[in-house]
Order: sequence, then C-alpha cells, then structure tokens
Amino acid sequence: MSDLQKYIEKQLEDPEFKQAWEETELEFNIAKAIIQRRKELGLSQKDIAEKLNTKQSAISRIESGQNLTISMLHKLAKALNMEVELKLVPTVKNALDGKQI
Repeated sequence: MSDLQKYIEKQLEDPEFKQAWEETELEFNIAKAIIQRRKELGLSQKDIAEKLNTKQSAISRIESGQNLTISMLHKLAKALNMEVELKLVPTVKNALDGKQI
C-alpha cells in the first residue's frame, strides 16, 4: 500500500472526510479513467479538445473532476474510442427496507 493510500485510509476514519470523499469519488474515478485512456492513446488535452471543438482548458477542468456532464462524457468517450455504461442501483439499505428515497 502506498503512502498516499495509507493516508487516505487514515483520513477516511473522519466522518466529514469520508462523506466528502464519497461525494467526489465518482467524479475522481471518471477523471482518472479519462486521463488514463488519453495517455494510452498518446493524445494530449489539446488533441482531445480539437476533436470535441472545445478548448484545452475545458478538458483540463474535466480531468480535474469539474464540469462533466453526461453529454460531454459521451463525447469524450467517443473521442477516446470508449463507451459509457451508466447504471443506477438501489443502496443496500433502501433495497432491504423497501422505502423509496
């Protein structure tokens, strides 16, 4: 386990940190996947921006977990030769008690 992973594990013991982490984890994972795929393809942020007719700064913001819409996610996926799979599932608590949110 890396020092960063150890640090995060320790921080996750704090309820406020844990809540903030959980609220941003999806964006972080999507951004990480976008960056990884872009690098696998040998593309720069500018290259992707040109494919999407946008600015490099917009791609930078998306890769930092900001300003990502489902529409833009679909465009990015296409530019990166990927597909988007989106699934909403009930939480375990709500699935067990049958209550609607």
